[in-house]
Amino acid sequence: MQPADTKLGRSCLMTALRRYSAAVRDMEQTVLLPSLLREVAAADDADQAQEGGGKDLYEHYLMLKALRNTAESGLVVSDDSKDLGHHHQSLSTTLEPLLESDPEVLFHFHMHGIFSIMNSLANKSQSVTSKYLEIIGVTN
Repeated sequence: MQPADTKLGRSCLMTALRRYSAAVRDMEQTVLLPSLLREVAAADDADQAQEGGGKDLYEHYLMLKALRNTAESGLVVSDDSKDLGHHHQSLSTTLEPLLESDPEVLFHFHMHGIFSIMNSLANKSQSVTSKYLEIIGVTN
């Protein structure tokens, strides 16, 4: 852990973002042939992959890199191929009561959500890296 991270603490959003960014950077440096990840089911999507609905590790690899780039640059890329409008609309209807609540409560709700997502994405990046090393026959 970097000295700046020890000052911020493990529950700090900046620490979570740095951990995620470092995990993706490690994944990129380790995974030299991303195409080897095609059609390899992710551990958390194994049941869906058998039914043909889950993402393979290659898709996870691309998603994790894209999300890292967005988090680091602050630019949100519009992708017309995804139905983001539908997701946004369904989220806004379920969050509507929360939006009317105290701003401090709303802030803490979102901070907790972002922190959880960043930790989950960092773990997923480490999982892709580990699986790739397993595929190429390298042990950690």
